[in-house]
Amino acid sequence: MPRTPIDITVPDLSGKRAVVTGASDGMGLGMAARLAAAGAEVILPVRNPRKGEAAITTIRQAAPGANVSLRSLDLSSLESVATLSDALRGEGRPIHLLINNAGVMRPPNRQTTADGFELQFGTNHLGHFALVAGLLPLLRAGRARVTSQVSVAARRGVINWDDLNWERSYHGMRAYSQSKIAFGMFGLELDRRSRAHGWGITSNLSHPGVAPTSLLAARPSSAAARTPPRYA
Repeated sequence: MPRTPIDITVPDLSGKRAVVTGASDGMGLGMAARLAAAGAEVILPVRNPRKGEAAITTIRQAAPGANVSLRSLDLSSLESVATLSDALRGEGRPIHLLINNAGVMRPPNRQTTADGFELQFGTNHLGHFALVAGLLPLLRAGRARVTSQVSVAARRGVINWDDLNWERSYHGMRAYSQSKIAFGMFGLELDRRSRAHGWGITSNLSHPGVAPTSLLAARPSSAAARTPPRYA
């Protein structure tokens, strides 16, 4: 029996600035559209400008007049993260909402980021870690709510401290679990430090369960195993 969709009321967000990573499709696109419809200015940092433009068209069809714009971001490159952070800090406008939603899941073969980290750990965790660090002054100014998208995969597995970069024995699912465990620990620690130091930031975690997005569609089974990893 199909589930009845839950209608969540989003308050008026006029005057608020939101940043949503991984908003070119899937859940990120849905969240960005809801925020824009509620009046927020929504920034979509994307890897693929073509997909980003398509996402903006979708959002404006659902919410005519939506205040939404693209920025360039590749979370697998710390240089790209720093460039975006510098640009947003240069604009000097507080950020009120940050949704760390982008991610990569289970590439069948070990790959690395531009900085030499295992791709999932470097993208899902370290890229977002660096983004939050770079935007921290703006998040504090906006007394922001930061939501980090983890996974049910974080409920199992461990941090592979003896081979953190999976150089000796790569296992796609275990590496994915590690990246989400580390990301979740970061989200909890961000909230703890904010409370301890009076930053005014609220950090929480979410996970969607199992959702039929492009991330799941690209899991390494059957033909998907022969395709490049997908990013949310």
